[in-house]
Amino acid sequence: MGETIGQAERVQLPAVMETLAQAFQTDPALSWILPDPDHRARALRSLFHVLVPADFRAGVALRSDGDEAAALWRAPGQAHSGTLEFLRSVLPLIATFGTALPRGLKVQGSIDAHRPKGRFWYLHYVGVRPDHQGKGHGGRIIRAQTAVTDREGLPCWLETATPENVGLYERLGFVTQAEWDVPGGPYFWGMMRQPT
Repeated sequence: MGETIGQAERVQLPAVMETLAQAFQTDPALSWILPDPDHRARALRSLFHVLVPADFRAGVALRSDGDEAAALWRAPGQAHSGTLEFLRSVLPLIATFGTALPRGLKVQGSIDAHRPKGRFWYLHYVGVRPDHQGKGHGGRIIRAQTAVTDREGLPCWLETATPENVGLYERLGFVTQAEWDVPGGPYFWGMMRQPT
């Protein structure tokens, strides 16, 4: 498996959106926010239509050359959304989540409350299309950026609500720094990777 990992160009962002929408269909947090699978499938396409351009502006979007995997990394100092980004996204997010918006805000609030301060690269989203999972694509696309963060001497942070992913992230050098429950909802791990 020698696929090339590279930075997505603006014209490739729709493929990144589709990869992540497919990859997150069974995500525990998004499944709790949007319990109906059909609604979730539609909503995820709308959600990533908002998130991918925002993260592209705030950092880097990576993709494998066959669009098996994609990752959104927010640059140091860009982990928290600013006022302008919030205003750009608020109406599309209300339309996307509808009555599920309070659950979405509850999850986002808990993530924001547990994210550390300081300078680090933030792995906001990483995903592999379902028919390509378990083949090493996720590890390869993460290592493509951690090689950059190592050269820069900067740590990386991520959150996951998928227990099966904790071991993968540990093998990539991430260490659990925080664990928490969203009241009535998913359980999260917050993980930091120090530069090597």
